[in-house]
Amino acid sequence: MTLSNATLDTLPAGVARPAYDRAGLTPGIVHVGCGNFHRAHMAVYLDDLFATGAGHDWAILGAGVREGDAKMRAALEGQDYLSSVIELAPGAKTARVIGAMTGFVPVEPGNAGLIAAMSDPSIRIVSLTVTEGGYYIDPKTGTFSPAHPDIQKDAANPAAPDTVFGAIVAALKARRDAGIPAFTVMCCDNVPHNGHVTRDAVVGLAQLSDPELAAWIGAGVAFPNSMVDRITPATGPKERDLAASFGLEDAAPVTCEPFRQWVMEDNFPSGRPPLETVGVTFTPHVDKFETMKIRILNGGHAIIAYPAGLRDIHFVHEAMADPQVRAFLDRIETDEILPIVPPVPGTDLNDYKALIIDRFSNPEVADTVRRLCLDGSNRQPKFIIPSIRDCLAAGRDATGLILLSALWCRYCYGTSETGAVIEPNDPSWDALVARSKAAKDDPAQWLAMREVYGDLGDDPAVAARFAAILRAVWAEGSVAVIDRYLSGKL
Repeated sequence: MTLSNATLDTLPAGVARPAYDRAGLTPGIVHVGCGNFHRAHMAVYLDDLFATGAGHDWAILGAGVREGDAKMRAALEGQDYLSSVIELAPGAKTARVIGAMTGFVPVEPGNAGLIAAMSDPSIRIVSLTVTEGGYYIDPKTGTFSPAHPDIQKDAANPAAPDTVFGAIVAALKARRDAGIPAFTVMCCDNVPHNGHVTRDAVVGLAQLSDPELAAWIGAGVAFPNSMVDRITPATGPKERDLAASFGLEDAAPVTCEPFRQWVMEDNFPSGRPPLETVGVTFTPHVDKFETMKIRILNGGHAIIAYPAGLRDIHFVHEAMADPQVRAFLDRIETDEILPIVPPVPGTDLNDYKALIIDRFSNPEVADTVRRLCLDGSNRQPKFIIPSIRDCLAAGRDATGLILLSALWCRYCYGTSETGAVIEPNDPSWDALVARSKAAKDDPAQWLAMREVYGDLGDDPAVAARFAAILRAVWAEGSVAVIDRYLSGKL
């Protein structure tokens, strides 16, 4: 059955539907980047909230600034902005249709429609999921890059920007000039200190064309930090077939694990929906939750990704079924990561680790090892290198994490240990392959990537340990070296 308002009352049995009248919703949020994660996460929380009878003036108005966003708009427009969300519990799948989105701004050059939508006084929050790499961060400094060509172009054309940050700046200017209070900018991307990062991008861009406006934004606009979590695979033929098995014809179905988490700072001067009633945690300690997730979950993804990738293992749950890969994950998490993660309010870190292992092992999600290996040059400095530094600072052994970094180097050689070609899997893939080949004979070449390792490679003990481990990986293979690590002989 094709999704539409007209068919909601006749959806197949067993498919949950919005438990509220969508005609009574009005937008209070413009959300930029309406991909799978947003529709499986924020949109589901709002759908749950609306079902309680609360927050009906906080519906989502979708938006985007890229070609893929235009395709998503076309798909969702044809089904009245409804989405099917299928939760993949082990041995059980459930489907629901969510209706929290009520429209989608046309995607166009110059973003006039988006700027106008964000300028509307009824919009009190502008939220974003524009991917981890979408914040124009200089990899060498870890800060906003005003020299990026996209940013320079928007700075020269502030009234017709191409980036989401340019559109936000233009809308905030319009609101300031009209005497309308600023909206809150709420980042929902998996980026450390995401509110601060978003603020730096918006204020940094404004500074290039209108320093006075930049000062006004910096002083008066809220950018709350948040931590978001839910494993949400990409949609392909398998996911569309799964939606069809529930009797649904959806141009953009979403599948996801049952688990979800959202932790936010309560910093919304223009108001917010009462999301605490549907499971969102509001706390001044977002940084502690964030560190826990980044080190244990995102770091855990990297720990299983590269040994599995070198063995041509396709799915994450298949990697978790490999006794050695599973033991490698558990050992590094237990001995090297958990001891240096600061305490988190109301959370037992060992229980969280066990939860992560269960989530990774879920065969229904069918997440891929290749996805976990993606963009290592961006993820390693966020998810792995800080744990190495903290271990060393605490006088603890970091052998497993250094081994993991050596396995990433070996993966970037471009072939698995069976000789299979590894297709490009990083924006800097060609440079990584060249450096990995150089590091086979001179391991210091790998640690010389300052944008990844900073000055860590200058530590003689780290450099010597990494060199010995990388040479062992090449000489013995990853299985033998991981065995030695697990037995305490590496």
